[in-house]
This record gives sequence, C-alpha cells and structure tokens, in this order.
Amino acid sequence: MTPQAPAMDALGHEAPFLIEKLVKEQIVETPTEAEALFTEVKRYLVLAHADNTKKWQMYSRRIDECWHQFILFTSQYFEFCHRYFGRFLQHRPSNAPHSSPAELGQLTSFKEFSSRYEELFGVPLSDDWYDERNVTIRRRVLNERTGQLTLRDDDEMVELVASAGDLLFSVNKLARDALEFVAQTPAFYVRELPGQLEDDEKIFLVATLVEYKLLRLAP
Repeated sequence: MTPQAPAMDALGHEAPFLIEKLVKEQIVETPTEAEALFTEVKRYLVLAHADNTKKWQMYSRRIDECWHQFILFTSQYFEFCHRYFGRFLQHRPSNAPHSSPAELGQLTSFKEFSSRYEELFGVPLSDDWYDERNVTIRRRVLNERTGQLTLRDDDEMVELVASAGDLLFSVNKLARDALEFVAQTPAFYVRELPGQLEDDEKIFLVATLVEYKLLRLAP
C-alpha cells in the first residue's frame, strides 16, 4: 500500500517555529539535528498513515519527543494533519503503557518497520532511529531503574545486576566508578561519568546501555 498525495507532500512541510523551539529548549544540539528529527517524524506519519490497520511502533525517544513538541503547537499541528492526511493523527508516546492486542491491531516489528520505510522512501532507515548511535558527550540520559540495580565484582569484570539477581551487563573494572554512578543516578549528562574513562569510552558505555534498553536518551 502506497500513500497518495497529499500524504507524501507532508515530507516537504516546513516548521521553523518547531526547529527554533527544539534548539532553544536544548532538546537538540543544533538546527541540523532538529531538521533531521522532524524529517523522521514526517516519514513516520506518512508510513503509519499508509497502512493504519497495523500498529507501527515508535522506536526512537528523540523522534518521539520531536513529534510531541510539534503537537504542542496545537493549531499548526491540526492544520498539518488535516492538510496532508485528512484527519487528526493521535500521538501515543513511545513509553506509554501497552494496549491490549485488540486495541493495537497487528503489531509490527522493527524489521518490518525498517523494510517498509526503505520501500516507501527509497533509502535505508536513518541512523536517527537508533538512539544508541546518537549518544554524545553532551547528551542527557535517564535511568528509570534507579534503586533497582546493583554492582557485583567478578575477577576483572564488574557486573550490573537487577534486584532479582539477573545479570544485565558486564564491563571491565576500569569502568566501575562510571557504572556505579549510572546505577545510582536517575538523570545525568554523559560527560558527568566519573572515573578515568576518556570521552569516547564514556560515549561507548552509555550507547551500549541505551542499546540494551537499560538507559534511554532524555528529551
């Protein structure tokens, strides 16, 4: 199923007011990053609109936040939706409680999403959909399991352990101070990690934890 105009025309829609807000409120670091995220919001909406019998999940916290910020411009978002899609497109946050199967319709996988994206837009899925690839030293991240994680030493490794005792992640003991900080801190900037890690090592550690869904990028 391929979306027809004017749905595809939404890809060319510009929203300088949104770009300005994303930068001003430090949700992004640069206008270029803001534009890239907005492009992915538009692509996601076009894709979801093309087949609304399926539940196309939102896989990126950053793109989801850009979408949310767009909706806060109520009249502009309403006009955008009706101009290109003929209806108001509801926003369901990526971290919202799961609905029942009956409410979801056919739930799709990330692989299906990626394949459909490439089919519609003629390009591979953007790196912006992989939050772990967008960790920088200035990025703020969240730990929603603070107080539920502990550390356990094992020879030359240190392990991050869940409250039930399950092993979640292990890393060289050189990163012990940083991992202990992560386990105990609900929100922090990557640059704040203590210990002797270089900036690129801090980025790698946090990116891996984001990939494992143990941390998430803050808006």
